[in-house]
Amino acid sequence: MSEDIKKGLDGVVVDYTAVSKVNPLTNSLLYRGYPVQELAGTQPFEAVAYLLWNGELPNEAELAEFRATERQHRALAPEVKQVIDLMPTGAHPMDEVRTAVSAIGAKDFADGGSVLDATGTPAQNLERSARLFAALPAIVAYGQRRRRGEDLIEPRDDLDYAANFLWMTFGEEADPVVVDAFNRSMILYAEHSFNASTFTARVVTSTLSDLYSAVTAAIGALKGPLHGGANEAVLHVFHEIGSPDQVSAWLDTALAEKRKIMGFGHRVYKRGDSRVPTMQAALETLAEHYDRPEVLDLYRTLEAEFVGRKGIYPNLDYPSGPAYDLMGFDVLTFTPLFVAARITGWTAHILEQAAANALIRPLAAYNGPDERHIDGYVANAAELAAADRAEEAV
Repeated sequence: MSEDIKKGLDGVVVDYTAVSKVNPLTNSLLYRGYPVQELAGTQPFEAVAYLLWNGELPNEAELAEFRATERQHRALAPEVKQVIDLMPTGAHPMDEVRTAVSAIGAKDFADGGSVLDATGTPAQNLERSARLFAALPAIVAYGQRRRRGEDLIEPRDDLDYAANFLWMTFGEEADPVVVDAFNRSMILYAEHSFNASTFTARVVTSTLSDLYSAVTAAIGALKGPLHGGANEAVLHVFHEIGSPDQVSAWLDTALAEKRKIMGFGHRVYKRGDSRVPTMQAALETLAEHYDRPEVLDLYRTLEAEFVGRKGIYPNLDYPSGPAYDLMGFDVLTFTPLFVAARITGWTAHILEQAAANALIRPLAAYNGPDERHIDGYVANAAELAAADRAEEAV
């Protein structure tokens, strides 16, 4: 009988989660029940992180306490900076971020005195999650500055998460319009159920490995161009096309060559990514703020042409790529920004997996050669006994 293979685990339900879902009736992505567009339009990213970890939005006192904690852990530890500085500036920034997270984990366990407790209690892992959330902006910002030959900028405790992230990256206070657009992007990227990187984190967690190992594995999964790297690819496409009047000819060639057009299509959304309208509105605001109408012209022309020809709609990476470019981020920094946002969703799933754990170990349908043997090999007594037991069991 042939096996029913689900390539890519497409359509396979492997566990429960209370962290997020897509409501098929409204086509809305829900974080703990809240539509993400409502969260992006009303909440600071710190409140959404709190929601993902704790199940409810914080009240004023809880948010103030969490913000105070986050601001205590913003600075880049000297040991972590040393590790980053050892990496070649030509390395991909995702390698830099992954290595920095590993260094934070190693330092954490060394300071704690015992690697035997690495799995951690729920309280310990919640604290580790908050510290990574606070530290990643410094890692990502310093990475971009280092590649530009610029010095590290220390964090400020009088700015919220989004404003401080931009401050550490560019060394100046961002306009409120830019801060708002950046905050919205972080919320939209924060969580998306059992995507490839989140599932990777849950697999690692299921082995009772530590939170930092699960996060570094997730970063490796997110680096791939079919997942987190797609927002970088969107800007490469924009640069390749150049101007709206070149879209049709470029698309003719790309489709003839059967190229995958990054920024379009999604395995979960068939009627369009529910996050796109919110991020597109932010992009439109940024284009007006920076007086860059040509960006929107190219964006709208390519979208109309591709949807008209293929019936495939944009995903979140399509508006976020040009938005990050307008803010001043280097293209190679786009996926590390995704890490800084998704750390909240990853760690929420790590906590959930650990709370009701089962080792994730799927089966495979073998399609290699039938059993065969080495000429002249003589089985020992233990092997013969095992074969006899197997035959009796049959």
